[in-house]
Amino acid sequence: MTALSAAALGTLDARVGVPAYDRGRLVGSIVHLGVGNFVRAHLASYLDEVAQSGTTSWGIVGAGVRQHDRQIAATLAAQDHLYTLVQRGEDTADVRVIGSLLDHLAGGEPDRTEVRLAAPETRIVSLTITEAGYPIDADGHFDPASSQAGPDSAIAVVVRGLRLRHDAGQGPLTVLSCDNIVGNGDVTRAAVLGVAERLDTALAGWIERNVAFPNSMVDRITPATTDADRAWLASTHGIEDRWPVMTEPFRQWVLEDTFAADRPPLEQLDVLLTSDVRPYERMKLHLLNAAHSCLAYPAALLGFGRVDHAMADPLVERLVRCYLDTEGGPVVPPVPGIDLDAYRSTLVQRFRNPAVADQVSRLCQDGSAKLPTFVLPVVREQRTRQGPIGIAALAVASWCVYLAGGVGDIVTEPAPDPLLDTLSLHARAADDDPREFLRLRRVFGDLDRDERFVAAFLDAHRRLRDGGVRRAIEAAIDGSVAG
Repeated sequence: MTALSAAALGTLDARVGVPAYDRGRLVGSIVHLGVGNFVRAHLASYLDEVAQSGTTSWGIVGAGVRQHDRQIAATLAAQDHLYTLVQRGEDTADVRVIGSLLDHLAGGEPDRTEVRLAAPETRIVSLTITEAGYPIDADGHFDPASSQAGPDSAIAVVVRGLRLRHDAGQGPLTVLSCDNIVGNGDVTRAAVLGVAERLDTALAGWIERNVAFPNSMVDRITPATTDADRAWLASTHGIEDRWPVMTEPFRQWVLEDTFAADRPPLEQLDVLLTSDVRPYERMKLHLLNAAHSCLAYPAALLGFGRVDHAMADPLVERLVRCYLDTEGGPVVPPVPGIDLDAYRSTLVQRFRNPAVADQVSRLCQDGSAKLPTFVLPVVREQRTRQGPIGIAALAVASWCVYLAGGVGDIVTEPAPDPLLDTLSLHARAADDDPREFLRLRRVFGDLDRDERFVAAFLDAHRRLRDGGVRRAIEAAIDGSVAG
């Protein structure tokens, strides 16, 4: 057994890929807020490959605004900010140590993060703060009442860092969101300018002139790390890693090439640089992400803990395939270079991958941000077409029942959500009046006035409560096919 560290790299199993570059020469030119498994499976892995090719000007300095980030900082520091990335197919596993992460500024240290944003070597600030981390309303406008507009939020830290950068006379900067949001660059721009306007209108003007906010689409299924993952890595490769990352072989990154200054040579890798991310974004959000949400809550109500176990149930797989073919698929326009039929088939295989062992509970997190972003736009588009909405309505009804505590013998413990208390209150009230759940305007907008959607929701909610989850799924599939 070898504890992962810089000194131990030369002693690791020969099957493990290790950095072949001098990490001491890497420049921490990217500050990343929200270091978790996804960024370590995605952005950091790309930059590790950039460094492997001989370009050492693009290292990452991680940062966080939560108290939990102190634990993250300590975990990473104990192994010299190295970690093992395991790309698992059904019968294969590619294992390598990633060296592109150089440091992590702990939670409770916003001043250090802000100073780092103003440093002359910093060129990019990237974000994975989740869909719920942006102070934006349902229409994509800045929401000053949001808790994410407060002084301790990630966006506020970015704004204060930009103020220091402005005051120091430093050059332009790119703020790059890697979160699953429609127009994530536009959303980030609105959030940053909204917070900046309240702080200093002159600063907001400087940001408009000197800071770029590219839109991007990121894709790689990356579950939370488990003790079983650590044990597997130790037993198969002899590595003791406190926080390895397990992910799938598939990855995708589509990125607007509108940086304010220098950028990594991503065109050397499998990154698509484009002037318009929107077709790829709609494809991913309304197919992969929406299918995840349509799967998550019925699967939780059936008692499944893992996505691949749920997908092994023929009824759940039929539900996912039917959503992709009849509800999500028709609203996605043609995407340059993508065979959408093949993409939908690939999604089913990715969801079924037992080696990834993705958690249903992970998909259930932050439903108040995910459903309005992934599923409800599909409902609105299908509404204009008079197309099927039964599976989307089932997803919303299942979310409601899940928040209320489950059904039958299945008791659910709702996953974290910034609106969990309010959501749970409305979900419990829906036992007496199901329409009460749809009156959450912050989530559903005006959908409570759409009688067709309301009727589909009420029917799915009644079936879940009276007939059971499986009958509700069957009815949603039948209705979607007929519609």
